[in-house]
Amino acid sequence: MNFSAGHGYLLIGGLILVGAGLLILSLIVNLRVARSVRDDVRHREKLLEYYRNIFSQLGVILIGIGVSLFIFFFQQNYQDQRKRETELQQVLAKLAARIARGAPVMQSLDEFDELLDEGGPYLSPDLGGKNTAVSLQGTELGKQAAKILLVEHDVDIGEFEALNLSRDFEASFVVNELDPRLWFDIVRDESEIKYATTQLALDYKDLQQTIGGEPVGTVVADPEKERRIKQEVLDIFYDADLLRQRARRHLARACWLFGQGRGFVKAAPVDAIEADARSHQEWLDRSKPVLTQSSSGSGDCFKLLQYGRAS
Repeated sequence: MNFSAGHGYLLIGGLILVGAGLLILSLIVNLRVARSVRDDVRHREKLLEYYRNIFSQLGVILIGIGVSLFIFFFQQNYQDQRKRETELQQVLAKLAARIARGAPVMQSLDEFDELLDEGGPYLSPDLGGKNTAVSLQGTELGKQAAKILLVEHDVDIGEFEALNLSRDFEASFVVNELDPRLWFDIVRDESEIKYATTQLALDYKDLQQTIGGEPVGTVVADPEKERRIKQEVLDIFYDADLLRQRARRHLARACWLFGQGRGFVKAAPVDAIEADARSHQEWLDRSKPVLTQSSSGSGDCFKLLQYGRAS
C-alpha cells in the first residue's frame, strides 16, 4: 500500500465511522420521537422527525461513499500489485538474460589475467611488488608488448556492452526502491567499464603506432622508443585491470541480486562485493565465500566470473 492509498483508507474509515455515528444518533432521536408521540407534543415530534431523517440520510450517504471508495481503492491497489508483479518478473527475466550474455564475456578476461598477474597480483603501475607486468625492460618488454597485441585480437571489448543492466532498471519501479548504494555502484561500474573499454581501444592504437611496422624486438633497442612502448604497456595494463575488476564485480553483483529472487529490490549491499580492494585478487578472495553461496541457476556466482580458466 503506497502513501496516498494509506491516507485514502483513513478517509474511508473516517467516513464510515461518521456515517455509523449519524445512524446511531438518528436512532437516539427516534426514541425521543416516540416519547413525544406518547406525550402528544406534536411540534417537538415533527422537529425530531426532521432531525432523525437528516441524520439517517446523511449516515447512509456517508457509509455509501465510504464503501464505494473502499471498493475503488481495493481494486486500484490490486491492479497496482498485479502491475508490480508483472514488472518485477520482466526485470528478473532481463537480469537473467544479462547474466547469461555476460558470463561468456568474462572468459576473455583470462587473457588479461595471465599478463597482469604474472609474478604476483597486479596492483598498479606505481606499486609493482613482485609482479613482472610493470618491471620488464628491453627484450622482455618487447615479448610482453607482442603478447599484448595478440590479446587484442582475442578480447572483443565491444561485448562488454552486454553488462549494461541499468537500462533494464531505469524504466521500472526498481530504480526507486533499490538500495541507493547498490544503484550508485551499478551506474559507477557501468561508467568505468565503458571508460576502460574506450581507453583500451585508444591504448592499443597508440602502442601499434609506437611500434610501427617494425619487429618489436628491434624497436625496443631504441631507448626512446622503449620508453614510449613501456608507457603504452603500462596504460594498457591500467585500463585492462580496471576493466576486469569492474566487469567481474558488475556481473557478480547482478548474479547475487538475481539469487535474491523477488526480494532483490529490498536487498542490502554486501561489503564483500561492493567495497573496493587493493588488488583484483584481494577482491576475488574476499567475495568468493559470498558468491559461492549464491546461484544464477547454472552454477554459483563465482564460477560465472570465469577466473583462472583457460580461454
